Amino acid sequence: MSEKIKIGLFGFGVVGQGLYDVILGQDLNLELIKIAIKNPEKKRSLNPSLFTTNHQEIFDHPEINTIVELIDDADVAFEIAKKALSSGKHVVSANKKMIANHLAELVALQLEHGTSLLYEGSVCGSIPIIRNLEEYYDNELLHGISGIFNGSSNYILSKIFNEQLNYHVALKQAQDLGFAESNPILDVGGYDPKFKLTIVAAHAYGLFLDPEQILNVGIQHISEHDIRYAKEKGFKIKLVPTAKKVGSAELITYVLPKFVKSDDFLFNVENEYNGVTVQAAFADKQFFFGKGAGGHPTGSAVLSDITALRYGYRYEYKKYHRQKGLSHSNEVDIEVYIRYAEESTLESLEVRNVVERFSRNDYKYVIGMVRLESLLKNKSLLEQGDVFIAHTGDYSFSEAALSISAEEEAVILN
Repeated sequence: MSEKIKIGLFGFGVVGQGLYDVILGQDLNLELIKIAIKNPEKKRSLNPSLFTTNHQEIFDHPEINTIVELIDDADVAFEIAKKALSSGKHVVSANKKMIANHLAELVALQLEHGTSLLYEGSVCGSIPIIRNLEEYYDNELLHGISGIFNGSSNYILSKIFNEQLNYHVALKQAQDLGFAESNPILDVGGYDPKFKLTIVAAHAYGLFLDPEQILNVGIQHISEHDIRYAKEKGFKIKLVPTAKKVGSAELITYVLPKFVKSDDFLFNVENEYNGVTVQAAFADKQFFFGKGAGGHPTGSAVLSDITALRYGYRYEYKKYHRQKGLSHSNEVDIEVYIRYAEESTLESLEVRNVVERFSRNDYKYVIGMVRLESLLKNKSLLEQGDVFIAHTGDYSFSEAALSISAEEEAVILN
């Protein structure tokens, strides 16, 4: 017999409304008792008695056994989750920033108080990647996980490459559709996928990372030159978070625009859809695909967590508890394309092993090796409007077909 879930909901925006819609009309042995909102004046279609602006009213309600947190403010969300877990209530959240920044403390609270925090909706919308990492891959050695984790930036890039829209027009469309915020930097700057990658790394590798340890560079400075270069090579550019084992003892993580080839699973992931590639030692390469933005896809993931609580489900963090010797590192070289304006940019980034270079008054780029640590140290430089960087991916530009001779380079530079 499943336990009846009685919910106190914090937030009734896009995802909160989406959750309510997917619950409606289903017999799931759960009841929505109270909803905390910020603006009591806003017109709503539900019974006004459901709503409150007093958070304490939900915590003190004797029937509520589960808190569902769906607000934007990560700091307030953390206080809500901490208070709920400490008072014996289960928590379901979709706040990836809050979870990424406080995961170690939240896991400790669950263990101390015998409560459960579930957050499938925080990573890749409708794709059940956290549950799969917890259950299907719990004893699997994972070589790497990468993908498209942010529907907003992917929508923008899809419009740029498929419909030849410029960046600002595509961004405005994403904002009008509710995929991107009025201040979109969390999405287009790569922060949102960085928080998601932090959570994924905890379940895939057993490491609770500080998001500040992870490089994130976004797409906000992409130019027509970068787009033309990618198209000439037969690539698309996607914003791709990556976690990858190097040897047996090190994990590297980063979020970068990436040149994606036509035979890559991610090449045809378009618009607000997300895609996750898992490279496993024994199961080999597997691919997950689904909607990553919007109220209903995220609401369905939240509902999946709520219904799992009826049967006492909790994350076990098996890889964290048996983790032996794996550490996070940024001391590794990766091959990148860099469009730049000043030669000092290349000096600051310590670019070496250059295999391709082009220079004219309005467009300069190099392809070469850069240390992740150097990119992280110079992150403010990478956020300037005259710099764009993209990972060259798994296709080496150092091959003869893509490199140019010293004589050819001299011609280009002159």
